[in-house]
Amino acid sequence: MKITIIGGGPAGLYFALLAKKHDPAHDIQILEQNPRGATYGWGVVFSDVGLSFLKEADPDFFAEFTAGHECCDYMEIVHRDTRVQIHGNHFSRTARLAMLETLEQACLRVGVEIRHGERITDIDALARDADLLVGADGANSAVRLHYAEQFRPSFERRRNKFAWYGTRQRFHPVSLIFRETAAGVFIAHSYQYSPEFSTFLVEVDPETWLRAGFDRMSEEESSRACAEIFRADLGSNPLLTNRSHWFEANIVRNEHWYHGNVVLLGDALRTVHFSLGSGTRMAMQDAIALHHGIVDHPGDLTAAFQAFEAQRRRSSSSFQGAAARSLDWYETVAGKLHLDPVGFAYDYMRRTGQVSHEDLRRRDPHFTAAYEAQNTDEPLGRTA
Repeated sequence: MKITIIGGGPAGLYFALLAKKHDPAHDIQILEQNPRGATYGWGVVFSDVGLSFLKEADPDFFAEFTAGHECCDYMEIVHRDTRVQIHGNHFSRTARLAMLETLEQACLRVGVEIRHGERITDIDALARDADLLVGADGANSAVRLHYAEQFRPSFERRRNKFAWYGTRQRFHPVSLIFRETAAGVFIAHSYQYSPEFSTFLVEVDPETWLRAGFDRMSEEESSRACAEIFRADLGSNPLLTNRSHWFEANIVRNEHWYHGNVVLLGDALRTVHFSLGSGTRMAMQDAIALHHGIVDHPGDLTAAFQAFEAQRRRSSSSFQGAAARSLDWYETVAGKLHLDPVGFAYDYMRRTGQVSHEDLRRRDPHFTAAYEAQNTDEPLGRTA
């Protein structure tokens, strides 16, 4: 089969690797518009659940993929300068660039062709020339845009502002830091992803963003202002920039997942907000499901696509629903700051509606006991 993949992110690379390893006769090329080694953002994080799918799909590559990851088994929520630890949350973190390099090298070893700096000008021609065209070109997918009438995408822009920074301050646990200022509430999502660096994502509501004057600041001025707000957490370390412009979350959905011999994967298909830390996981699970569909239905792309969608549609909708509830929590967090640090952390852990009181008890009985001791009059399972 001749397979052309547009987009050299985790979805496209992992699908190419699985397909080529299963059938070396496949002629697979990946077309990526960015130059080799270029990536934006800092680290990526996986839960143990997310990594279990990769281990099952390809144990040998899993060992290579996770070598050198920074790992921890707890998270930390900082509210009113109090650090509340919640254990039983296993996270594996790595640099986004290192992740892509590992995937690329694995693809090249098995004979996948990767062409960087490729600007796509004729998607129809690529579809005609290939047996299978995979649109894995991210949230701003050109493939999805070109076939918008067939895929019928929808977009939901959320209100909070974000800026993605790095720092040399090492946050060993996945850390959520809440800081109240005269302008309003600022939130940092941070975690160490290498021996030297941590991701430091700053979130703020649009009213606070305007009151603080970020609409008049350059990228460097914004980074310095955010570093000052979180000075107690960052120590003497500045925030590092890499196209760290303010943006809003844009939630993407598609009514149809495939058209003819063209199929969407990863963020081109659906975006999952990073507050759940599942975007890369979802992209690679898409790759696994599409690969299984093609293996199970050789010579019948329509059946393969149907199997792919049947396997992924429900979990995709479930994750997006959970992400929407998570976003709601962050967008209304100012109304929760009256809670004591343990109650606040408990409310955070319950925000998606998918984690019960008993789930938390199994995960971290000491944290749950601390919450129960402070909320003796509340029925078990009720949020704070």
